Amino acid sequence: MNKIVETKKLVKDYQIKKITVNALRGIDITIDENEFTAIVGPSGSGKSTLLHLIGCLDTPTSGELFFDNMPTKNMTKNKLAYLRREKMGFIFQAYNLIPVLTAFENVAFPLTLLGYGSEEIKEKSYEALKTVGLNSMENRKPTEMSGGQQQRVAIARALIKAPKLILADEPTANLDSKTATEVLEIMKKLNHDKKVTFLFSTHDKLVMDFAERIVNLRDGKIKEDVKK
Repeated sequence: MNKIVETKKLVKDYQIKKITVNALRGIDITIDENEFTAIVGPSGSGKSTLLHLIGCLDTPTSGELFFDNMPTKNMTKNKLAYLRREKMGFIFQAYNLIPVLTAFENVAFPLTLLGYGSEEIKEKSYEALKTVGLNSMENRKPTEMSGGQQQRVAIARALIKAPKLILADEPTANLDSKTATEVLEIMKKLNHDKKVTFLFSTHDKLVMDFAERIVNLRDGKIKEDVKK
């Protein structure tokens, strides 16, 4: 398996007034292609911080992060933005859809930013919506959709760029158990059929049950790393 992510002694500190908060205290982890992995732990354990660092949404205090075997330490902001734009997909618990856009337009938005032609955008967007079972709801706006449907749109939007890695931060937090199961089954199918690598940050036992690997964080350190 090829490595998608590797961290070496990754540290992240936050300064809150005169207090230093040690969010991550030397994380060594490797994520390979086609993994379906959950980072778990109590609030304040550092799991969201780790996900944000891996997603190049934040920078470490010290240590090294490699994405697709490329060191990110000395990358410019433009290069990091390129990685996020071209190589990663993001799914958040708040969905982060644009409320004035339809499902189709939300899914198409990343390709519009990347300069794809209108016909290719149309084809890829409809295919992504079909993949998540929303091909009949392309003209609905987020306010006209349930939470589960909005999260499916978010999955389609993350998927449309064919990213190497999809990062999902508490993706089931606002969903009931039935809807959460349906959403996770879609992600699992994408992982199996399209070989998309998924990395979750979660409190949800349901996500842990679906995951094939559990990385347990406590106080900014890995306490347990188990493959099922």
